[in-house]
Amino acid sequence: MEERIVFHYLARGVVIVDGMILLVHQIGANNTFLPGGHIEKRESAKQALVREIQEELGVCPTIKRFLGAVEHAWPEDTLTNHEINLLFEVEIEGLVSDAPPTSLEPHLEFLWVEPSQLPDVNLQPSALISLLQTGIEGFQAFWGSSLDEPQSRIGES
Repeated sequence: MEERIVFHYLARGVVIVDGMILLVHQIGANNTFLPGGHIEKRESAKQALVREIQEELGVCPTIKRFLGAVEHAWPEDTLTNHEINLLFEVEIEGLVSDAPPTSLEPHLEFLWVEPSQLPDVNLQPSALISLLQTGIEGFQAFWGSSLDEPQSRIGES
């Protein structure tokens, strides 16, 4: 039997307020993840992240700098999931770390955690734990995308 692989292309936001990191938990699951989600066809990673956060929280985030990418894979029944997460620093006006925001999607809930708690809440992809525990201040990565340019400019010399 041939292995089935499902590929996920995702944009994720790192939201930090008062040293606390905003995470998402799918009700019934045993892990947490960063806000964001799937990038759709003809959509840039930044556009996807804005859309996903608007769908989840009903607010318009400010997408700051690109932090990097992380790959992740996990088995599920008869298939293997493989994902690439593009990570961005994100600011959301009005969030306070003493109260998690309310999700507009009934299968999701938000929580604030200290960096030291990331392993305890089973943050996935787990490779993010060391980045977030070290801190993103001064972290530099490069990202370029022709998808963020107006359509008339793509392919012009």
